[in-house]
Amino acid sequence: MLIALIARDKPGALQTRTDNREKHLAYIKETGVVSQAGPLLNEGGEMCGSLVILDVEDMSTAEGWAENDPYAKAGLFESVELIPWKKVI
Repeated sequence: MLIALIARDKPGALQTRTDNREKHLAYIKETGVVSQAGPLLNEGGEMCGSLVILDVEDMSTAEGWAENDPYAKAGLFESVELIPWKKVI
């Protein structure tokens, strides 16, 4: 099951993102369920959120992955959406 995780950073949280980026990237590699991922950018080209496509068994697994993401644990996100997604292209 593919799940799109769309997370928006709290305003002014770029330093929190930067401080936790290596842990977040290591978590992605360790868990092995991310098929695509990258930061969302604001008008100035700065990172302001995340888009992660998870390939997981069910929504519960996606929720657990999202809760354990080092970015989430650091309090980076203002909001997180988990949405079932169908790959077409």
